[in-house]
Amino acid sequence: MSDTMLALRARLDRIGVLLSGLCLIHCVAGIFLVGMLGLGGTALLNPDIHRWGLAFALVIGAATIGIGALRHGRFLPLAVGGTGLGLMAGAVAVGHGNAEVVLTVCGVILVAGAHLLNIRGAH
Repeated sequence: MSDTMLALRARLDRIGVLLSGLCLIHCVAGIFLVGMLGLGGTALLNPDIHRWGLAFALVIGAATIGIGALRHGRFLPLAVGGTGLGLMAGAVAVGHGNAEVVLTVCGVILVAGAHLLNIRGAH
């Protein structure tokens, strides 16, 4: 793989970690603002936000973690990331509630961890 492609994949892995963190913040802020203060329910709980977030996570995760696993031969990031993406998809499927929060938080933590494992595997 060319140096340009390696740099792009590493950058996308970092973006994946950032997006996972933003998703986690969105989830926690949503719980606090909607549950505790009764604010922002329409915007924060909009199912389209979750569907688009999952779509971005699938594209970036599959591309970077999959290509990284093929390149460095370590499949742990792929297994961890696939599990995380599966949990995130399950969260979108179950709808709003406690199960969604638990699945989303566990999923984004696993996906972020997979991106970090992928970055470490590339070195």
